[in-house]
Amino acid sequence: MQQSKGIVLTIIIACQLLVVLDASVMVTSIPEIGRSLHMSTVSLTWVQNSYILAFGGFLLLGARAGDLLGRRRMLGVGIGLFTLTSLLAGLAPTAEVLLVSRAFQGFAAALATPAALALLSATFTEEKERSRAIAMYSAVAGAGGGIGLLLGGFFTDFISWRVGMFINVPIGIVLMYLTWRYVQKSETRTGRFDLWGALTSVVGMTALVYGFVQAASQGWGDAGTWIWLGAGIASLTAFVLVEKKAAEPIVPLRLFANRQRSGAYLGRFLLVSGNFSLFFFIPQYLQNVLGFGSLEAGLAFLPFSAAQFGMMFVMQGLVRRYGNRKLLIVGLLLAILGTLWMSRTIAVQAAFFPEMFILMAVMGIGAGLVFQPLTALGLSHVDARDSGAASGLINVAHQSGASLGLAVLITVFNGAIHAAQPSKLQFAHAVSHSLLGSAVFLAAALAASILLLMPARASARGPSRVSARRR
Repeated sequence: MQQSKGIVLTIIIACQLLVVLDASVMVTSIPEIGRSLHMSTVSLTWVQNSYILAFGGFLLLGARAGDLLGRRRMLGVGIGLFTLTSLLAGLAPTAEVLLVSRAFQGFAAALATPAALALLSATFTEEKERSRAIAMYSAVAGAGGGIGLLLGGFFTDFISWRVGMFINVPIGIVLMYLTWRYVQKSETRTGRFDLWGALTSVVGMTALVYGFVQAASQGWGDAGTWIWLGAGIASLTAFVLVEKKAAEPIVPLRLFANRQRSGAYLGRFLLVSGNFSLFFFIPQYLQNVLGFGSLEAGLAFLPFSAAQFGMMFVMQGLVRRYGNRKLLIVGLLLAILGTLWMSRTIAVQAAFFPEMFILMAVMGIGAGLVFQPLTALGLSHVDARDSGAASGLINVAHQSGASLGLAVLITVFNGAIHAAQPSKLQFAHAVSHSLLGSAVFLAAALAASILLLMPARASARGPSRVSARRR
């Protein structure tokens, strides 16, 4: 039984690593992709966002599909489709084919990921083993971005950026076999798919992101920018209304009735809005300003990835001693400090070692402290009937934060350049401003965590004092 659990955990972690890697494996390849497929800097953001938006937008539908059709089935279907679309992305002859393939990759990831996380909750029911499993899952979810940068840089420099897509094919085939062989069938339920809810959420987030990207390329005075932003807000408003009336919504609004879970979802959204953009801007600074190659830019993230992954081995003890909330606050403070300092360092075009090296490690420790608490708090006190939706919301917050944060900060970046062909100084100045924007998102995550996740001691004491006086 223990061996079977170990194999299931390996499948879950490998699946998560696969989909997280694909969000970052192209980042260090972006300059080369732009040259080979004739894409501008702004259009290159869609190499990331076409994947992330489809991933985040369809996660809730994927979670619902797992509940209704069975989690093993959806995990297998998702991995299979991911494998096929990875092959198509690697073979893409044009930018359009690449972006469409990336979008379908995101859709496939949306089918597999919530099924994997729900299987984690169902398989590891004892508190200690669940805490260990979540720690490993969170470490991979966080550190996978840095590993993707390293692999993407290696493939780009020595073979081709396309190998970053091709490598998913053999891994996906192995995972499909292991899923069929070792993952037990879960119960299926009768019910309906909330297609209107899924469509309004996807359209809303896509329109919002496109509006910010439009602002980056055309400016805030362009009518199209405001039309797209307005369409996004209207679609997301429609999404909430649909969910209120739906008999079987993809997002049961009762999940937000718990203040702790709502704080975990919001905190994760804001954290990733600030954190993910580091993986987009810093590699380009290293390549365009400091003259790093693609592999060197990937290696530069090793301090971040190693520190974040290393936290996995001490998190269980830290959680038992200090609790999830305190670790979350400390981690966010470290992330804010590191990002602000990194912004100042980049502004003066400092060398990578030692200052940037140390700061990458500091930010990695901060990230390692926050992802496990946010995952645990987001899954706490969830009814069995809502486990799929709750796990889906965790990933929706993650992916939506990544896409919207990048879209917002690319407008900051473009607004700070003021030149079609920026000099190294101008490019560094723009990246520095973008990192300041990242710090603002992280500060907002800290504020949300303090307000929504920390115990309300003052209000808790008030009634007791009143009642004591009455007695």
